[in-house]
Amino acid sequence: MKRTILISILIIFDLAVGDLTGEFIPITHTVFQAVNTDGSSAFSGPEKVVIEGIILNNPEHFHNPAPGAPALMGGQWQIFIQGEGDDHAGTALWIGQYYGNLPHLTHPDDSYTDEAWTCELCRINHDPNTGYLFHPGERVRVTGKYLFYKGKLNINEQHDKTPENDFIVQLLEPAAGMPQPEVITLDELKDGNNNFIFDQTRNSGCEYYQSRLIRINGVSFVNAANWGPDATLEITNGSGRTLPVLLGFGTGFNLDPNDLNPVFDVIGILDQEDSTAPYTGGYRLFVPNYDGNGLALTDRGYRRGNLPGDVNQDGKVDLFDLAEMANDWLKIATGIGNCP
Repeated sequence: MKRTILISILIIFDLAVGDLTGEFIPITHTVFQAVNTDGSSAFSGPEKVVIEGIILNNPEHFHNPAPGAPALMGGQWQIFIQGEGDDHAGTALWIGQYYGNLPHLTHPDDSYTDEAWTCELCRINHDPNTGYLFHPGERVRVTGKYLFYKGKLNINEQHDKTPENDFIVQLLEPAAGMPQPEVITLDELKDGNNNFIFDQTRNSGCEYYQSRLIRINGVSFVNAANWGPDATLEITNGSGRTLPVLLGFGTGFNLDPNDLNPVFDVIGILDQEDSTAPYTGGYRLFVPNYDGNGLALTDRGYRRGNLPGDVNQDGKVDLFDLAEMANDWLKIATGIGNCP
């Protein structure tokens, strides 16, 4: 019994203060995302944590990061990191420009100026040691603080722009490769009454797949009328089960939705934003971009610009590549490309 207690104390000590070099020991996404019966966070650990995994999306596909973007928080930045091996979970990283717009932070000094925001984007978009620009499919290590938000723990600055609250993203392996999406059905996310399946143990249902890359085959839109960047549509499998799908800011959503087969497959990241307790709903599938292939709603996870001229990686060089290239030029001003 004494030996068990001693081991437990040592484990807690390791999580809290790290090893003798002063570095924090990585914890799993599974431990970090543990929940209570009402979906609230069950994680109890140090103020700052370290996690490792694979980047799943370009941040500019989830939010508009441009300084002064037309949203409550101005520019925003978010990526998902997926755990590997037995670590069947994932974590979102988020940062916003206008913290001062939050009800509990009403002073302008709480927000980033456009210039400071651009510098901050530059910092988190690049490896601090090499200056390497991060892409989906990179293996990274993240060190930072966190807050619970609408059903999950996010790594963030806790709405405080002071340097000691900065989170750090470090490159472990470039181009490690995107994980294979897990093929599931809507029956694994919704019950017969079309309610979300919530399992506190996170061994099944929506929690099991949260912040991970999944694939659902043979679905169709309930109504595609609102198709476009940043739109939310619903998919159905024809058996009464539906799932919201959040379309990202990728340029592929400017294509004609009729180019997509009426029945298609969809690949995306299962996210959750449940505004009220209990936090057992609000799940949605986030699709960052669409490559126009017609068979599956996905961008196939390709890195940009690997083939000469084929900027959007759709297998051909056309005006869409020119538009994507122009968009990339604009990103210099948002900290995604060159740093000031």
